Amino acid sequence: MDKQKLLIVDDEPDVLKLLGERLAKAGYEVIKASCGKEAVALAQKKTPDLIILDIAMPGMDGSEVAGILRKDAKTKDIPILFLTCLYTKREEQTEGHELGHNFFLAKPYDPKELLEEIHRLIGPR
Repeated sequence: MDKQKLLIVDDEPDVLKLLGERLAKAGYEVIKASCGKEAVALAQKKTPDLIILDIAMPGMDGSEVAGILRKDAKTKDIPILFLTCLYTKREEQTEGHELGHNFFLAKPYDPKELLEEIHRLIGPR
């Protein structure tokens, strides 16, 4: 059985490394991108099962990446989970995790909660 593929996108190398290690240890195939342009190219080429995307990035931010992917027939149905400091824990608790076709978790995130959200979005590993 193939591992589920997760594309993680963050401009902070430490965040990308730590998140990648946690998700790989949890049994996922991890694809990493450090900017929006790279994320779009990898999503179109690798067709991940889920994209975990930072919003605040230089150049092309996460919302722009999501907009481009939603317009592409190959990537439009891939769930996107924004992992961001722009969305507070309080907003997450009062407004939930979903906004439009995208989902949110506030930084700092609880690793167990992140895995539960991934499981909810794409099913068990």
